[in-house]
Amino acid sequence: MGIPERLERTALFVPATNWHRIEKAAASEADAVCIDLEDAVPAEQKAASRANVIRALRELDFGRRIRMFRINGLDTPFAYRDLIEVVEAAGDRLDLVMLPKAGSAGDIEFVDRLLTQIEQSKGWARRIGIEAQIETARGFMYCREIAAASRRLEALIFGPGDFAASMGIPSSGIGDFDEHDALYPGHRFHAPMAAIVGAARGNLRGVALRAIDGPYAAFKDEPGFNLSCRIALAMGFDGKQLIHPAQIPIARSIFTPKPEAAAHAARVVAAYEAAAAEGRGAASLDGEMIDAANLRLAQVVAARAKRCREADAVSGKESHAR
Repeated sequence: MGIPERLERTALFVPATNWHRIEKAAASEADAVCIDLEDAVPAEQKAASRANVIRALRELDFGRRIRMFRINGLDTPFAYRDLIEVVEAAGDRLDLVMLPKAGSAGDIEFVDRLLTQIEQSKGWARRIGIEAQIETARGFMYCREIAAASRRLEALIFGPGDFAASMGIPSSGIGDFDEHDALYPGHRFHAPMAAIVGAARGNLRGVALRAIDGPYAAFKDEPGFNLSCRIALAMGFDGKQLIHPAQIPIARSIFTPKPEAAAHAARVVAAYEAAAAEGRGAASLDGEMIDAANLRLAQVVAARAKRCREADAVSGKESHAR
């Protein structure tokens, strides 16, 4: 069984403590909205903040946006209550649960089993998905096993801030560039980022998952954020987690195929199909050979461009209606 086709170029985080920001996020141009019960919420407010998650899912119109919330880590006393209280009350309006600091296949299996029991108790036929953040040394080492742990799992997400802390890597901010990046001969997080994309695309269940890059905390640093998005795109990531609505247009533009790229991909597909219809195993376009590998690359770009056009068309209609 495959995973739902969800477009997640931009995933906007919003703290569960701030109702006004939740309302704004639900009406934003983001592809996904994640209401956060973990890092953005002080310990003494976590239990009470679940009510805002439930209220948002039950009362707000998220339109086409993916609806998710992030529970607390499984090493805390909050995680199981996050799942039970929110999902039992509003799971029929929920698309995904985000698990932070996933460190083993067992972590995913725990969330899967609890969701299964709640769904069975409620009689829901629609399955809630899981996104797992890879943001610790342990998660990095067991990334492959995590990716194959559950049919609910839809995405692996890189968490640069907690990963740096777990590994003892000096960093001045979450995902930001600093003097250490200038010294390092390459991208300092290349290894975990490549591992996440590889585990997502080639996991042992044979189902390609989404790969989402973590946030860039310096939201006023547009050049740095732009570069961070472009690096993630170059490494195969599908989108980016965001901490501020101002980051949405940049990330959406970068993770959307450019019109010229989409047009070229369509021409490649057409040229290959014409050659196949004539019994030729390869084709040429603009003086270059096109084989099955070129076709697969073009099909990925063409399919993604189509989904982006459709999503942005719906978003435009929603904005006009408001």
